[in-house]
Amino acid sequence: MVSHGSPVRWSAPDGRWSRPDLHLFPPDGHRYEILDGALHVTPPAGPRHDATVEAVVATLRAAAPPGWWVCSRLGIAMPDSSLVPDVTVLRPRSSGAIWADPRDVALVVEVESEETRRYDRLLKPAVYAAEGIGGYWRVEPGPVLRVCTLADGAYLPGRDVGAGEQAELDVPYPMRVDVSSWS
Repeated sequence: MVSHGSPVRWSAPDGRWSRPDLHLFPPDGHRYEILDGALHVTPPAGPRHDATVEAVVATLRAAAPPGWWVCSRLGIAMPDSSLVPDVTVLRPRSSGAIWADPRDVALVVEVESEETRRYDRLLKPAVYAAEGIGGYWRVEPGPVLRVCTLADGAYLPGRDVGAGEQAELDVPYPMRVDVSSWS
């Protein structure tokens, strides 16, 4: 980072990272998140990833009942983690805070990339499930939609929906999904 010819200086916190520490970083396209007090940085997403996120948002918004909110890259604030899913669906009467309360979140969607594959498959779903977020979708290249539902504090694999296939889903609300429009 450079500012007027001299490097911008910052230092890591003495202990665990927390949400206020995220203000140290510039809006440079990287995704800065905290997972169990540790900083995690993801490189900027590519145009294909961004187009898939926009398509998922459009699908969810088109089916949303009144009062539901569908947001891209809205952070979720948890006690030791601050994560930013690609897509977040908020229940009606959510707080509207900059960082969503997990109790307001009905669904999170992660669009997988090579850089985020393990993070999106293993780490983030475990944190979302521990916070009681009822629905987790992962969109893999293809595209393939992996629908997971929460049971006993963990996500169980549900239905896989591939390109050219239409699916009737009920989480976060009843809708029809055709993932072929997401590629």
